[in-house]
Amino acid sequence: MKIYHNSRCSKSRDSYNLLVEKGLEFETVEYLKNPLTKKELTALLKKLNIPASALIRKGEADYKENFKGKELSETEWIDAMVNYPKLIERPIIVKGNKAVIGRPIEKVIELLDEK
Repeated sequence: MKIYHNSRCSKSRDSYNLLVEKGLEFETVEYLKNPLTKKELTALLKKLNIPASALIRKGEADYKENFKGKELSETEWIDAMVNYPKLIERPIIVKGNKAVIGRPIEKVIELLDEK
């Protein structure tokens, strides 16, 4: 298992703490300190089964200043997230070949309960 985590985000901390409380072994990726590559982000989107635009945090200043109102391609959104990692919705929990955005935390619980 893996969590893409931002420790300054309460929702991300909630998911992180849930994994700890359940005694699960997992890798923590602090994606703001270690930004994802284009290849990593593309693989993550495949596990999430969503388009890149669905992973964008539209309330972020980087979005409002650089992308609001623009129509970008899948590749352009991926490039945007690589260059502006704060745009990436959080937290993301990966279990095997499946991933969820941990909002609400019930999505994380459902993923953990899957066999």
